[in-house]
Amino acid sequence: MRCGLVLLLGLVACSSPGTAPPKVSPGGFSPTDLAKTQVDRFAETHQREVFASLRRLTEKLYRRNPRELRKSGLPSVEAALARIYDTPHQWRLPELSGRRDIEALSLAFRADYTGDRVLALSVGLGSMVQTAFNDKVALFITDDLDPQRLFNAARNVEISAWKLNHDRDVDGNLFLLSNDMGPPRNLSFEREMGRIIGHLDVLSQVMAERSQRVVVSAAQSMATAVFLPIK
Repeated sequence: MRCGLVLLLGLVACSSPGTAPPKVSPGGFSPTDLAKTQVDRFAETHQREVFASLRRLTEKLYRRNPRELRKSGLPSVEAALARIYDTPHQWRLPELSGRRDIEALSLAFRADYTGDRVLALSVGLGSMVQTAFNDKVALFITDDLDPQRLFNAARNVEISAWKLNHDRDVDGNLFLLSNDMGPPRNLSFEREMGRIIGHLDVLSQVMAERSQRVVVSAAQSMATAVFLPIK
């Protein structure tokens, strides 16, 4: 049994990173469950919920901003979602010249950027979250998440939410349409990003307590805030 667990841990340590966490398997017990703690399962659940919210957010943004979908050259919102979340690309897409994390995220709010802003925002957020999860789609005993990375990722989502509602081009138009004060009132974008922030903050607190590490919080004004590094 002990040799089997050692071999399993070796295989786990060599597991390759992925694009987004897989869905929960409908089957029962898996041998890899032997190499997971309760905290690992807890973190995986929150990771899946974050990506479920990211996917919904991306869909809402494409439907609210059809011009960005046209820029993508893809035939439908479903195809665009599959391109981002179902393709094994390690979050380095040629459309963004391989940029990921806050480099991709910043493109969505740059006045001189002419590409698909929904893609830039979604890839930026998705890759940033995966960086905070050490680019893993499954967590095991050998994995250790940095609470500061998770905290910084949550703050970057907050900054992105603010920018969606305030950052404009030279003509005074929002770079991306999201919330609508109506009527009818539509705050579904804000709620989705709030869910993401909540999941990341909870995980940051749990990991800080688990590792006895202190998370450093830097006060920023949203109007002048810059994206925080994750690496």
